[in-house]
Amino acid sequence: MGRLWQTKLPQEVKTFLFGTARLADYSPVKGCMVIRPNGYSIWEAIQRDLDRRIKETGARNAYFPLFIPESFLKKEAEHVEGFAPQCAVVTYAGAKDLEEKLIVRPTSETIINSMFAKWIQSYRDLPLMINQWANVVRWEMRTRLFLRTTEFLWQEGHTCHALPEEAEAEARTMLLVYQSFAEEVLAMPVLAGLKSESEKFAGALRTYCIEAMMQDKKALQAGTSHNLSTNFAKAFDTLFLDKDGKQKVVHQTSWGVSTRLIGGMIMTHSDDKGLVLPPRLASTHVVIVPILANASMKASVIEASEKLRKEIAGAAQVSDLPYSVGVSVDTDETKQAGWKFHEYELLGIPLRIEIGPRDLEKQQVVLTRRDTGKKEFIPLSEVPQKVVHTLAQMQKDLLERAKSLRDQNTFTVESYQEFKEKLEQPGGFMVAPWCEDAKCEAKVKEETKATIRCLLLDEKFQKIPEQKHCIFCDNKGPAVRAVFARSY
Repeated sequence: MGRLWQTKLPQEVKTFLFGTARLADYSPVKGCMVIRPNGYSIWEAIQRDLDRRIKETGARNAYFPLFIPESFLKKEAEHVEGFAPQCAVVTYAGAKDLEEKLIVRPTSETIINSMFAKWIQSYRDLPLMINQWANVVRWEMRTRLFLRTTEFLWQEGHTCHALPEEAEAEARTMLLVYQSFAEEVLAMPVLAGLKSESEKFAGALRTYCIEAMMQDKKALQAGTSHNLSTNFAKAFDTLFLDKDGKQKVVHQTSWGVSTRLIGGMIMTHSDDKGLVLPPRLASTHVVIVPILANASMKASVIEASEKLRKEIAGAAQVSDLPYSVGVSVDTDETKQAGWKFHEYELLGIPLRIEIGPRDLEKQQVVLTRRDTGKKEFIPLSEVPQKVVHTLAQMQKDLLERAKSLRDQNTFTVESYQEFKEKLEQPGGFMVAPWCEDAKCEAKVKEETKATIRCLLLDEKFQKIPEQKHCIFCDNKGPAVRAVFARSY
């Protein structure tokens, strides 16, 4: 699967996604996808855990319309300029031309602000923190399932605050929520940082992001958090009466992640055998495969399998597994064992247990981890606790393996020549001094197809000593340390 996600092999990617793992399929509408039950169960696991984290910050869920009046989008100039090329527009409905065109939601800042302006009157109404789980439409020219589709699913949060410091704190808080979620649940290590001016969200004061490295060493933007300042509040007159009796505009944020997380998870962990699911995303954690070749022992093997299934489920209920991992156990008595093993590897089931007549005689089972392929003979009495422990260990190991790949392919470069050489071979993240001039940024993109993924927030990376200067130009002044990479 590491090779399958390289862009040279689209047919094999299609076979994996649509045929074997049954995650998604092409829609009759070009650029859109149908998420099949196997894929949607992953999205449901993402929703459950992330929704809890979002609510813990103080946000509450709501829902806003899919259609946005065209005039709303035009109120914030930078916003409309940024999204206009991607907008789908409704001009005809109800058997007549519409008086005002409707934009099919590409993002909801404008329509949500129209409601915030009605709801907010006083400082007592702040902070106002809303999240919605929804679909959005962005008319993409080149689409790729789970990474960039015309319609996709996401959550988008929108908040209003009395003070600029509060909005900045909220944007950073949600960035850390996304970072911890990506690492703890997806087992996908990410860098958290600030987007450059040219890469920030249209209409934002600043944009923060999390960036992950895929197995082919390309970057994937996995989530964003925006400090919108007062840009949208001014456009929609979102005002409040402050404690000093003066009318003031609110300071806002917006933030979101999407079904792109599924694509990122696949490209981070999976291999040429198929999907590798972190346990915290699996709808089935363990499959027990009875070996039924010996007809005389069939009843005994099935009985032992069912007993084991109940014991594993019972042990999981009292384990110290992370919050979102209850252990789901299936027993499969169909097909030949070889076909079963192949199928469950494709589907990414974290653990497989084999039990046959000889195993019963020895009071043991064969336990196989999907990520490593390692097989162990485990005494029957120890299986429940072993399963609980192994799932927790697998979650940690997947994160550590992905971190190791990222760290081994992150390079601090001191010259443009070194930058270009390492970008070609071995590839990865290039951490380089940059003068913050957009001309240098554009030059690098044109010459190497690498873009600034983020400016690292970690203090040890933020500023470089004055003797260090931009490696892309002759500017000898102090520079910031930026992460460059080729990306999806």
